[in-house]
Amino acid sequence: MINRRLLAALAIGVPALGVVSPAKAQLVTKSRLKVIQETNTLRIGTTGDFNPMSFRTPGSPTYEGHEIDCANLLAADLGVKPVFVATDWKSLISGLTADQYDIVMTGTSMSASRAIAATFVDSWGRNAFIPVVQKKDAAKFHDWADLDQSSVTIGVNLGTTMEQFVQQNLTKATLRRVESPARDWQELLGGRVDATMSSLIEAAALTREYPQLVELFVDQPRNPIPMAFLIPQGDPIWLAFLNNWTTLRRAGGQFDMLAKKWGLAVA
Repeated sequence: MINRRLLAALAIGVPALGVVSPAKAQLVTKSRLKVIQETNTLRIGTTGDFNPMSFRTPGSPTYEGHEIDCANLLAADLGVKPVFVATDWKSLISGLTADQYDIVMTGTSMSASRAIAATFVDSWGRNAFIPVVQKKDAAKFHDWADLDQSSVTIGVNLGTTMEQFVQQNLTKATLRRVESPARDWQELLGGRVDATMSSLIEAAALTREYPQLVELFVDQPRNPIPMAFLIPQGDPIWLAFLNNWTTLRRAGGQFDMLAKKWGLAVA
């Protein structure tokens, strides 16, 4: 059943057709929000490889995680069926522009390069970056400068903001890019890199699952960055709805409850 009270509240701030110029009328009538309601389907692009944001237990076809709970909550508020569409990090934007899904909910952080080709919804929280290494190697790294050495190989996943961060801030380090569905931390477990650049969100889950790994510099995280859902450009009605939905759900404490449920270190 559609949460009509919530939808009515969310409608505040969405442009009314009567005040939209003729040039914009066609855009408004084709709003993705209307199509979602007409088809009774919300298509969510998700990677399934970012524990605890979007992941699948081995052998299970079902997605789990913080972003999956957010997607299910959004679909319930819209009164539609959630359909999860598999994607990977390097294809997030192209999947949006190809109309493969209506929204990306997989744990994306904001970046200027992504904002050029897609639109971010208002942020639901913040994240930051920290390195992860094998415990046996932790004593080699006393500060961030120890990572910025040509003798240090850092693993990152292709298309992530971690890749951009290492390129721009640890310029002396050797960069090893990994393409999905492989993950950078698998390279670390296999001893093929000295460190991976992770986030406060993922690193906590990784070190719980793999006790041979350890987080470094937790008290000195770098690159504090907003986390936000990602949608196609050119649809102000869909964007206004999602901005209002995020504001209401934050005010209602739902994001705080989900952060606590999944052990997220976000602000």
